[in-house]
Amino acid sequence: MFFQAIKTPGLAHVAYILGSEGEALVVDPRRDIDSYLEVLQSQGLRLRYVLQTHRQEDFILGTAELARRTGAQIVAGKHPITGYADVQMGERQRLHLGSLMLLALHTPGHTPESTSWAIFLDSHPHDAWGVFTGDALFAGETGRTDLPDPERTDENAGLLHEALHQKVLPLGDPTLVFPAHGAGSVCGSGIADRELTTLGIERRTNPVFVLGREEFMRHKLRERLPRPPYFSRMEEVNLHGGVPLARDPRAIPPLSPREFQAAAEHALIIDTREPEAFAGGHIPGALSIWKEGLSVFGGGSIRDDMPVLLVLPEDSDWREPVLSLARVGIDRVEGILAGGFSAWRRTGLPIERSGTLTPLELHERSPLYQRLDVREISEFEEGHLAGARHAYVGELEQRLPELGLRREEPVAVTCSVGQRAGLATSLLLRHGFREVSNLLGGMTAWKMLDLPVEVGPPRPAEAMPAPEEEAPGAGPRLPGTFPGSAKPPAPPR
Repeated sequence: MFFQAIKTPGLAHVAYILGSEGEALVVDPRRDIDSYLEVLQSQGLRLRYVLQTHRQEDFILGTAELARRTGAQIVAGKHPITGYADVQMGERQRLHLGSLMLLALHTPGHTPESTSWAIFLDSHPHDAWGVFTGDALFAGETGRTDLPDPERTDENAGLLHEALHQKVLPLGDPTLVFPAHGAGSVCGSGIADRELTTLGIERRTNPVFVLGREEFMRHKLRERLPRPPYFSRMEEVNLHGGVPLARDPRAIPPLSPREFQAAAEHALIIDTREPEAFAGGHIPGALSIWKEGLSVFGGGSIRDDMPVLLVLPEDSDWREPVLSLARVGIDRVEGILAGGFSAWRRTGLPIERSGTLTPLELHERSPLYQRLDVREISEFEEGHLAGARHAYVGELEQRLPELGLRREEPVAVTCSVGQRAGLATSLLLRHGFREVSNLLGGMTAWKMLDLPVEVGPPRPAEAMPAPEEEAPGAGPRLPGTFPGSAKPPAPPR
């Protein structure tokens, strides 16, 4: 038997290759399929099936393209959503692969069509070796249950609780669990950061098995996870098994600073350097999205028809950042800044700056700053800066008018360590805020220093200062415009 997990950086996604007697199947492939093809070729395996656990919401599937390239059959659970599959398998139907047998187990709740696949060896036909659970069961958690309909989050949680107890748990404690995502995925909250797990471990630690049905339903209602706006686009594309890559990432042209400046007149600039590098100097109007956050936060910040230009750390390979965007449907990357930001700087082109703060600096000067926390609501409620306003970074632009932030006064932005705050800082700059500082180290460093925190929900809107009047010409800066070099924020006195 051959088995290999293939991870996708940034998405915390895991696909699997399972082989036996020269045949193989791939489970939940991403859009760029070359990695799977290379493994199959190196192992001398013929791909017979592309197996799908569910539609997937956070990335474009490579199911249809992998089947087209290899002649494999697409196999999925029996549901209208998976109508494009070559083989739709009903409850407890069997799929044979060499000396292996897979058993279809319908496990709805995360999505209505979700199907887990229990794996049995011919030598041990009564004992499951493993189970592909998709997003139904993770290490330490289950998939979110609000995606099909937020109004039925608890009802879906009840369905998931029943399915996992009745169909998956009886496979037995030694059964290995192979989920479609790991820690950091937006498809679940509180996923444990461990490479391998078993049903025995999950039976003793996972809320879905530790809690009763009603308590588990309440547990899922408390998650309140943000739904990235690109999810709806992924769901629609994946109704047909995904779409192939639009172009080879190696075909993206490097642009000189002058060429880059000209192209930026009609494009959005994404700067993937670390937040402190962005703060020290960046191209005016650029968004700050760190490389590992490109898929999730690029997908939420960029329209799929929007031309994009990338600024990368010097001497870095641009293939992975381009693929990170392509995996969520962002195909119009039209150029990379050749030589990185240092080339821009040497050319003497306009530079914008933002501020940074350490926790001790902000603590000592706290009255001088408006405070904005851009983490998820559950993170905020567990502990935040005194008097901080809250808006999740993925919703910041839509919620900005209600926050009561004044453009003429300094703003300190925080998240857990500084990366989401870097994106929020760049968004505020694009909306006319000039003195914006990223709290480097975020609430993680703040709590490490045992500085004071407040707990609980954000203050109600009526308790906040009224939003300032929109000054003429103070609206959002359009992508690619280049005002004169901004002055750095004046140091607080």
